Amino acid sequence: MHVQTGAGRILCSQDLDVPSERAFGLLCDVARWPDWLSFVRAAQIEGGAPLGPGAEIAIDASIPGGDGAFEVEHFIAGHVLSLIGAYSVRRRLDFRIEGLGLRCRLVVRLDYPAYGGVLGGLFDQVTARPRLTQALAVSLIHFKNLVEGEGVGLGLDDL
Repeated sequence: MHVQTGAGRILCSQDLDVPSERAFGLLCDVARWPDWLSFVRAAQIEGGAPLGPGAEIAIDASIPGGDGAFEVEHFIAGHVLSLIGAYSVRRRLDFRIEGLGLRCRLVVRLDYPAYGGVLGGLFDQVTARPRLTQALAVSLIHFKNLVEGEGVGLGLDDL
């Protein structure tokens, strides 16, 4: 796992022992985000629209300014799902699947606003950012366990 942080930005990546198509399939199952994305309490695509550019996703999350609607800004099937806050472009959640042959890597970037100028930024460094960094790192481990374990329990006839 690789973790990198900056002002209002967290970047984490996790290698997965599954093909990229399988990982992207779980990633696009928005209703299952609370199963692995620990700071998300609920998520759903609004209006039953297909997941793609312009689709809105309602997210109940514990990130600064995180509740509310997000819009799919970029979608490349099998590779990229990028969300921006519907009411604030400073809120972003980017997912990228990098194919590595029979394996892949999930890269997640979370951008969020830190309000209050310099003091707000300093306060964020000691409060929200460490908590969110830990939550995102744990979330990628949960994702890894879910996606790698989904084939467990299948019989030979199911493969």
